[in-house]
Amino acid sequence: MAYFNLLSGSVASTFVIGILVYLLVICIRFYVNFERKKKFFDNLPGYSVAEKHWLTGHISLYVKNNSIDLDELQSLVKRFPKLFRIWFGFSRPSIQLVHPDTIKIMLKTSEPKPLGIGGNYRPALPWLGEGLLLAGGAKWARSRRLLTPAFHFEILKPYQTIYNSCTDKLLGLIDTYAETGESFELFQLISNCTLDIILQCAFSYQTDCQKDRDQHPYCRAISNVANLVATRNRNVLYFIDFIWNMSKPGRSFNKDCDYIHSVADKVIESRKQVLAAGKQEKKKYLDFLDILLSAKDETGIGLSPADIRAEVDTFMFEGHDTTTSGISWILYELAKNQSYQKLCQQEVDKVLRDNTDFVTWENLSQFDILTQCIKEGMRIHPPVPIVSRQSTKEVTIEGVTFPPDTTFSVNIYGLHHNPAVWKDHMTYDPSRFSKDRDSVLDSYAFIPFSAGPRNCIGQNFAMNEEKTVIARILERYTLELDLNHTAEQQTALVMRAQNGIHCKASRRK
Repeated sequence: MAYFNLLSGSVASTFVIGILVYLLVICIRFYVNFERKKKFFDNLPGYSVAEKHWLTGHISLYVKNNSIDLDELQSLVKRFPKLFRIWFGFSRPSIQLVHPDTIKIMLKTSEPKPLGIGGNYRPALPWLGEGLLLAGGAKWARSRRLLTPAFHFEILKPYQTIYNSCTDKLLGLIDTYAETGESFELFQLISNCTLDIILQCAFSYQTDCQKDRDQHPYCRAISNVANLVATRNRNVLYFIDFIWNMSKPGRSFNKDCDYIHSVADKVIESRKQVLAAGKQEKKKYLDFLDILLSAKDETGIGLSPADIRAEVDTFMFEGHDTTTSGISWILYELAKNQSYQKLCQQEVDKVLRDNTDFVTWENLSQFDILTQCIKEGMRIHPPVPIVSRQSTKEVTIEGVTFPPDTTFSVNIYGLHHNPAVWKDHMTYDPSRFSKDRDSVLDSYAFIPFSAGPRNCIGQNFAMNEEKTVIARILERYTLELDLNHTAEQQTALVMRAQNGIHCKASRRK
């Protein structure tokens, strides 16, 4: 009996020793691979090794007040005009691409977004799911194929009526400020207007979201979760789900996600009830939700309920938050540069002289100067400042072969402010996009909607909306900045205005 006890104890000891040896081998292998990875990335252009904190990497140098320090970014771009490396945490290097020569190599592929542990899009998954923005591989390709018809010009044409009617409400609000000469916060008004537009165009959903001059709860929730995604990406401890979910910002994020999902579910359920009742909706246009619910692939299979909600959440975010940023910052630049505002007003007056107070589909192609001003506004203030990709295979850029699983950030702000690409990059100069100069630009030098196969599927929708809203505002008002307030850029998933954009409007005679 003692023999068997001894034997069983010996087996148990051997088993424990085996487990410990196995774990030790794993740890050694991890350490060797990590050191090899660290050595490779440390030797790339960028912040020095001496500047790297053992836990947080270079975050404290690159990020100030929970926003990328844009002065610091411009300094890095000037020093490293093609690409540079930043450590976000002790094990998370990111290659920042800031020149057409380096950016096009990545954007010409359909490589996925970084969604693994530490990936900078992973924090957005509970909010947006695997919609078109975050999906990768075959899932992304299928979704892109099914959703492309939603942005055909025949679908977009009828939206002009909605753009104009929603802008009418916006103008009514601005009128009250124009009468008193009172300063108002522009970003908030534009945000509620673009939400009104996207709800009607995409879902035929009517609300009073512009009625309240305070920020609409949905807009506020979107703004909050987008900022909190950036917050999580800039705190190494928040990479751990348990810590994030227990934290105050994590709880706020989850609460707002639940609210955002409830809005999406309400929109979807409302349409399903109509369809289930066999009612024919009297609509003059197909909306995004119509196409989502009816889309089927070559096997006859449509989108799952989870896929539909992910696309609704994605389109609600991308279809109103990015256009809010674009319109607001473009108007800011026009208010700041009165000579260009006047040129735009003259053009708008000329184009709209036969149909005042309505921008038609045909008018959109007639706005040459306005289009130049819009593009230059998005160059200086790209609505989406950074997009990222995760390589699935080796890729060679600037003579360096990067291993699979490397995170590349296409730094659109850095590209648009790269002195090696743009002369006087901080100067607002819409003539850069005149027809004679636009043709000589590298097609990857100006990418406010990204580029390549994973470019923004809704860019025509956004441009049409921006032209319509801005033209209508400039037709009626002259805008001036409130000199008692300074507008500051704040980078999150979308370029925002910290503390808003304050301006004054006066009715044109």
